[in-house]
Amino acid sequence: MSRRRITDKHLPPCVYHKHGAFWLVKRGKWERLAVMLPEALAEYARRTQTRSSGSMPELIDRVLAHHSQKLATNTQSQYRIAGEKLKKFLEEFRPEQVKPKHVAGIKLYLAETPNMANRVLSVLRIVFQYAVEWQLCESNPCIGIKRYDEAKRERYVTDAEYAAIYAAAPPRLQVIMDLLYLTGQRIGDVLRIRYADISQDGIAFAQQKTGARLLVRWSPDLRATIERARGLHGNLRALTLLHNRRGKTPDYSSTKIQWNRSCAKAGVKDAHIHDLRAKSLTDAKRQGLNAQTLAGHTSEAMTDRYIRLREIPQAEGPKLAGILDSR
Repeated sequence: MSRRRITDKHLPPCVYHKHGAFWLVKRGKWERLAVMLPEALAEYARRTQTRSSGSMPELIDRVLAHHSQKLATNTQSQYRIAGEKLKKFLEEFRPEQVKPKHVAGIKLYLAETPNMANRVLSVLRIVFQYAVEWQLCESNPCIGIKRYDEAKRERYVTDAEYAAIYAAAPPRLQVIMDLLYLTGQRIGDVLRIRYADISQDGIAFAQQKTGARLLVRWSPDLRATIERARGLHGNLRALTLLHNRRGKTPDYSSTKIQWNRSCAKAGVKDAHIHDLRAKSLTDAKRQGLNAQTLAGHTSEAMTDRYIRLREIPQAEGPKLAGILDSR
């Protein structure tokens, strides 16, 4: 009977970390696998040939294919990235072999990127929820493993910063910026505006993330922005308003690259294109408008929490007049 591990309990059998690398040790022979854990686990799986039908990678692919039907496109992409990481970590495991110590080991390995660690943990928790339901294992090993605390984003893009980025942006990005601000919608929903969504009453949105439906009514600024969008590519017609010169719907990646370049040119730091939604909702509330309806949130408290991070409390101090007069 082999001895129980004292250290490196998150590693598979016969694998040890020593001298800055991971090693497979059998019959007293040390074979170097890799320096990084994911690569070491993948190499371990290849050497021991434990990946087969019923493996964790197979389960992860099966769950994501089943569960992704309920998710927004952007969320699906994030889950796929997390799923690929999990498949590397758990390539040599079967569902019933994964224990809380292995999940804790993955969390520890990803400690320097807490956001990604939390996403990976969330996906793994979902995978095992299905595994338990499908009777592939007895319990969910993610239960009891806490997520990392994530810092809430408090960035508010000021009017001056908006103007500076706008001046440095190409015409198409300027239109996108104005639509994000004037509608208060997420970037994915704005990039997918179709001509069919535009009516005499305003622009109709079906939010991909939440499923919420709303109509953003016309304002003079919004009408002018739509007309500028129509003129970006002359007489070229397509299904979507912000199509490129080939008539295709713009993608998030290229838009983000343009945004980052414009921010750098304008000298504005730590500004995400997603911050324009926060600016829109914050400014809408300040102007006495219904920020909750604009956001598509299910409760006013949710909107208030979202806005509160961007609002700076303002106060006035007492006057000196009365004190000085009493001297």
